[in-house]
Amino acid sequence: QVQLVESGGGLVQAGGSLRLSCVASGRTSSTYAMGWFRQAPGKEREFVAAITWSAGTTSYADSVKGRFTISRDNPKKMLYLQMNSLKPEDTAVYYCRLVQSRVYWGQGTQVTVSS
Repeated sequence: QVQLVESGGGLVQAGGSLRLSCVASGRTSSTYAMGWFRQAPGKEREFVAAITWSAGTTSYADSVKGRFTISRDNPKKMLYLQMNSLKPEDTAVYYCRLVQSRVYWGQGTQVTVSS
């Protein structure tokens, strides 16, 4: 089993920055990739960014390219999302996801961007 806990969300003005963190615990040795998803009120959960755990290969949604950066610290079992130039449309609950033979999700952290 794997447990994921996100932190770092909050309220920020448009143009500001936030850094989200996700710590993984439990059996993480066979992790293939981790990523961030988000869900705004009344919308489907959507992909934001992902990173492969071994090689560190990254991918991003078009809506966040150039503004968000995903990174990880393997020894600490930490995943990060640096979010710059935030926009009101980035407002959502952000979820951490870990992929092994099955998928694990965190509980989410709220990000609110005011205009």
